[in-house]
Amino acid sequence: MAVPSIRQARPEDLPALQELLSVCGLPLDGVSDRPRMFLTAHDSDLLAGCVGIEQCGTDGLLRSLAVHPRHRGQGLGARLTRRALRRARRLGLRRVFLLTETAPEYFLRFQFRRVARKDAPVAVQASVEFTAACPATAVCMERTLG
Repeated sequence: MAVPSIRQARPEDLPALQELLSVCGLPLDGVSDRPRMFLTAHDSDLLAGCVGIEQCGTDGLLRSLAVHPRHRGQGLGARLTRRALRRARRLGLRRVFLLTETAPEYFLRFQFRRVARKDAPVAVQASVEFTAACPATAVCMERTLG
């Protein structure tokens, strides 16, 4: 299996992006509005993975990290996360937040820490991830960018 190449999502990636998120049990809310906020990993014609960075003022929201089941266990999720954090730095973001129901321990390795959801900035709390897509039980995490 080839190492998937990572690039910014294109409008024509939207159907495959939505399918991957569905396969991985992640919400589709807000994806069709801004597919270009996503980075996508491609292995031939298969969308192997994706991650989004949504800008919320001077902060960001890492959302929808997904890896196709055939590509799990090969470090693709970590590659996507690192690329998303680099993108956030290039955008000049100060901090990145995320919500997760299943992977808080995973994100600890990327220097995210648990924070109270109410402590996220107002612009992040206004995102579709916070208002509609993720349940109130999702763990909120934050990472300061250096």
